[in-house]
Amino acid sequence: MSTHSYREVGVAVDGGTLHAGVWDPDGPVMRTVLAVHGITATHQSWTYLPAALPGVRVVAPDLRGRGRSNGLGGPYGMARHADDLAALLSALGTERAAVVGHSMGAFASVVLAHRHPAIVDELVLVDGGLPIDLPRGVDPDALMEAVLGPAVRRLSMTFPDHAAYRAFWADHPAFGPRLVAELGPYFDYDLEPDGAGWRSSSRIEAVTEDQRELATGSSVIPALESLTVPTRFVHAPRGLLDDAPLYSRDHVTRWENRLPTLTTTWAGDLNHYTVVMSPHGARLVAAQLSPTPEGVRP
Repeated sequence: MSTHSYREVGVAVDGGTLHAGVWDPDGPVMRTVLAVHGITATHQSWTYLPAALPGVRVVAPDLRGRGRSNGLGGPYGMARHADDLAALLSALGTERAAVVGHSMGAFASVVLAHRHPAIVDELVLVDGGLPIDLPRGVDPDALMEAVLGPAVRRLSMTFPDHAAYRAFWADHPAFGPRLVAELGPYFDYDLEPDGAGWRSSSRIEAVTEDQRELATGSSVIPALESLTVPTRFVHAPRGLLDDAPLYSRDHVTRWENRLPTLTTTWAGDLNHYTVVMSPHGARLVAAQLSPTPEGVRP
């Protein structure tokens, strides 16, 4: 198992400062991996990944409207996130990186590869990045309410203390008490003061604006169709509530047949969250990355 040191950085982007976590290996940096979190998460969702990547620097932002970047205003959307990601890597002196995106972060990663192709060596899309399968005649907003409604409603809730927030997640079917205890710093980091209580740091307006793009694919489909870098899709067999998967096998297979650079890994007994937020999930994600390409600068 590799060892890393952790630090937090802030870099200038359009409208203010983007916050990020950086895990530096305790030896030479062979490459950089940019890790992009999901729609209501923060960079702390990648806490298990660095240990699975010896010699690799892991850079993970709080996306605009989330975490310590929640003071950055709109417009939001995948193109805006992609430009923020490019600015983050540039500020850190990174010319090229492998990019790993989870859930909505995978959509932003695909658009990053389209808008800033010189930056991206390869993509790992973890249960995201492919347009949601939209049944004919279904309103995209209604679909996203069905998929993300519980996560969005949490953003309007307040909690008396950190323990109450952890208890809320311990009852979540995708987590449970043991994993929540291990991930305590992630849940603590997500909170910010709200009057006499605490609330999630994610801004509802950011999540609302971003979620529609996940169904319509307005910026994502052109980006997918232009992919030239090796791209691995990691498919979680269980969804956000540890239930039906976010993507059907047939839907993933159709996209795999459509995109010549795309291949799929099935994630075994993992759900939409634990595919990154568990030691086993992080190792699986790390294993999708190719060996360090020659000549890549960290």
